[in-house]
Amino acid sequence: MKIEHRDFLLEIGTEELPPRALRTLSDALVEGLTAGLDKAQLAHGEVVGYATPRRLAVWVKRLAARQPEQNLKRKGPPVSAAFDAAGAPTRAALAFAESCGVHVEALTRQEEGKGLFLFFAGSRPGEPATALLPGIVQAALDGLPIPRRMHWGAGTAMFVRPVHWVVMLFGHEVVPAVLLETAAGHFTHGHRFLAPKPLRITSPGAYERTLRERGRVLADFAMRREKIRAEVAAVAGALGGTALMSEALLDEVTALVEWPVALAGHFEERFLALPREVLISTLQDHQRYFPVEDGRQQLLPAFITVSNIESRDPPKVREGNERVVRPRLADAAFFWEQDRRAPLAARRAGLDAVTFQAKLGTLGDKTRRIVPLAAQVALAAGGVQDTARRAADLAKCDLLTAMVGEFPELQGIMGAYYALADGEPADVATAIREHYLPRGAGDALPATAAGTAVAVADKLDTLAGIFAIGEKPTGTKDPFALRRAALGIQRILIEKSLEVDLKELIGVAVAAVRSDIERLRPAAAAPTAKAPRPAEVIEAEIYDFLMERLRAYYLERTPAAGRLPVTTEMFDAVLAARPASPLDFDARLSALSAFLEMPEAASLTAANKRIANILRKAGAVPAQVEVLHLKEAPEVRLYDAMRALRAAVDASTAQRQYTAALGRLAQLRPAVDGFFDEVMVMDENPQLRANRLGLLAQLQALFAGVADLSRLPG
Repeated sequence: MKIEHRDFLLEIGTEELPPRALRTLSDALVEGLTAGLDKAQLAHGEVVGYATPRRLAVWVKRLAARQPEQNLKRKGPPVSAAFDAAGAPTRAALAFAESCGVHVEALTRQEEGKGLFLFFAGSRPGEPATALLPGIVQAALDGLPIPRRMHWGAGTAMFVRPVHWVVMLFGHEVVPAVLLETAAGHFTHGHRFLAPKPLRITSPGAYERTLRERGRVLADFAMRREKIRAEVAAVAGALGGTALMSEALLDEVTALVEWPVALAGHFEERFLALPREVLISTLQDHQRYFPVEDGRQQLLPAFITVSNIESRDPPKVREGNERVVRPRLADAAFFWEQDRRAPLAARRAGLDAVTFQAKLGTLGDKTRRIVPLAAQVALAAGGVQDTARRAADLAKCDLLTAMVGEFPELQGIMGAYYALADGEPADVATAIREHYLPRGAGDALPATAAGTAVAVADKLDTLAGIFAIGEKPTGTKDPFALRRAALGIQRILIEKSLEVDLKELIGVAVAAVRSDIERLRPAAAAPTAKAPRPAEVIEAEIYDFLMERLRAYYLERTPAAGRLPVTTEMFDAVLAARPASPLDFDARLSALSAFLEMPEAASLTAANKRIANILRKAGAVPAQVEVLHLKEAPEVRLYDAMRALRAAVDASTAQRQYTAALGRLAQLRPAVDGFFDEVMVMDENPQLRANRLGLLAQLQALFAGVADLSRLPG
């Protein structure tokens, strides 16, 4: 039977949705609805999502009007329980047949597992799409990533924002449904002011055009975003400059307007004396305006705003925006002047009054911990220790300034400006600016040695402190952004090629925080307080946590030219060696990638897996190999081959020439193959058996100096 297809439209009309979540909500609704249709076996074509501040919508093209015929197979009771001694059906058999809509005679008997069971096999017509769609849509709405749902009025429905209308059309017909306590219908709503009357949607295909032409709403997020980009660029060009358009700001502004109109505004030139970042933060982060710069990358006394209305009096709209931004800039200028009345260093003592974390002390305590840690990292970074110490000592001082109090996103940046104004060395000021880097995945790394040192020290101190008090991240909860800090440390050490003994550095950081924890522990609680965990346990947890972030770093990035993509097994093989530094880890991975391209790799990997299995089952293995007990020629050849290579392999491994080490070990393939082909490891003679196990243990140790090949797929 040929199945009819029609287009389907869903629209949920709401009060203004959270702009930063709009795109995520739209994508999730498309994904959830598509998954629901596929699970229900409702064939369909392209699925298109729409999103504006007041609506989430999905257009499904060529949706099947019903499911295909459903083949059914149901398992019933055991035959032994389905019939009595005389062969008559029991209540169990009759009830099962009735539930399937057939007589007992229509049931079949099939062996399954250890018994014979009754089965029903049949088919039924597919359900119509109109009967299935309400449930599919509701499931998709329930699955949206909404951290906190709200309810409104006297109802009990919960959603991200109050719902005012629902459109559900299958072809030209309304799908009878009530979603979020709102009956579905034909009518949508256009722009709140430019087209306030309800609009009838005649068919799903007419939805976007109807809103655009009659409702003054651009429902397509991407189309609206591109219109904003083009208009802002054109207005900036008319001002003789270029607009600063970050992708995040474009997304947010797109999520704030339904009918975008770009307009230029101006502010007083005296505000250009403020630091560039202050102006950009005021205009961009606080007002959602686009700053404008000239060809020399100097900011102009202008901005571009995107209005949500096509006004009959644009100058009034422009004046309103200028009137709003002026006091914000005046406040910033006041903070700038006030903060510079006292040197940055004068705020250092005030950090002792600001709690970092109750069990870890104040920001002053944290600063005292990171100063020596930064000096230690500075040596590896090739920097001057005194510069790193000074930068670490001042790094958190700008948190007490009025500017950072108003604009928290400028922490570090304002510290650098104030340090320079105080006459601090440029390297110190730059390090203060850089020590929060990288702020996220893909963000820039610190460029200077001092900035690198303070960045690593600050992040590692936070990790050590939070782990020491037992508050490590669980699930999605990570209030201190430890995952981001851990990845930042690994990126800095690897991408800047810093040779740092990470285990040693973790030990120093843990010792410092444990000292402060003990000092801050209430005396009255000491007798009943739980004993602190051993330092080595905390250090191991931090190392493992850092390594897990490193795993994501390697698995998600594009491999360098000439290197295989890193797999989980490759990562685990290197991790088994517990490298002391991320740089050492990277060198081992590079060598392993090169080794796996060699023709000997498959055989030696399989041999290592076999050795690991044998030794695991054998238990205790002798440390030494008795030469006189080597009876078979293949084991003698393997022993001699290992002895000939051992010194060179050990030397290469000690010098981190892992590619050379594995290259030499590849020469063992003939001897290893011969050994396993001709020698019985688990010989009945306990002396021979122990000696051969010891030989295999030494072979395993040679490879383990670089990586545990037994963890690779064989």
